[in-house]
Amino acid sequence: MKVSFHGQSCVKVQTKQHTILIDPFISGNPMSDLDPDAQEPDVILLTHGHNDHVGDTISIAKRTNCLVVAPNELAVYLESRGLNTHPMHIGGAHQFDFGKVKFTPAFHGSMFEDEDGNKIYGGMPGGILLYAEGNTIYHAGDTALFSDLKLIGDLNEIDLAFLPIGDNFTMGPDDALIAADWVQAKRIVPMHYNTFPLIEQDGEAFSQQVKTGEGIELKPGEVVTI
Repeated sequence: MKVSFHGQSCVKVQTKQHTILIDPFISGNPMSDLDPDAQEPDVILLTHGHNDHVGDTISIAKRTNCLVVAPNELAVYLESRGLNTHPMHIGGAHQFDFGKVKFTPAFHGSMFEDEDGNKIYGGMPGGILLYAEGNTIYHAGDTALFSDLKLIGDLNEIDLAFLPIGDNFTMGPDDALIAADWVQAKRIVPMHYNTFPLIEQDGEAFSQQVKTGEGIELKPGEVVTI
């Protein structure tokens, strides 16, 4: 399984048979290395309804007719836009043909602004546990530090975790280091930083300070194999 990072919180997972995109914020993302018109995912997973996470979901999903898995309220809205969706909610899990998805808590917000300026409530924000090909990937979404991150680590053997470090809107590097200890993943990748001036951070410095597991800074487009 190959996992690549593409700026902000966009992650691509390539299994033997499926391509999975998480939070495909591509257009308007100065850190992205992807062409949205060239993406052919089998499924898109969304952590919450902010525009820098929903990103190019609608255009990609309309072109490819891929499945979109999202928190219920966001999924309902996207279905009204003609997308093929599967609604989920915090604590719920579902077995798909590409793997098993479980939504975890995340302390954040969720509101999507469409092209007409309408504000769409996106439901509760979440993190995502993806179980596929014997591996477990944890994408924390946008979140503050909270103590149940330790429970997530205790209940799962996580091979690869993506944690936000940008501060201001999410936890910063210091809190993310605590989260890394609690999540207990074999490898930790920082995300949600350097996209905008307000969330500029040193991903390499953070990765070097990770004590539990191995910290890895992935530049946009770089791949890790698990």
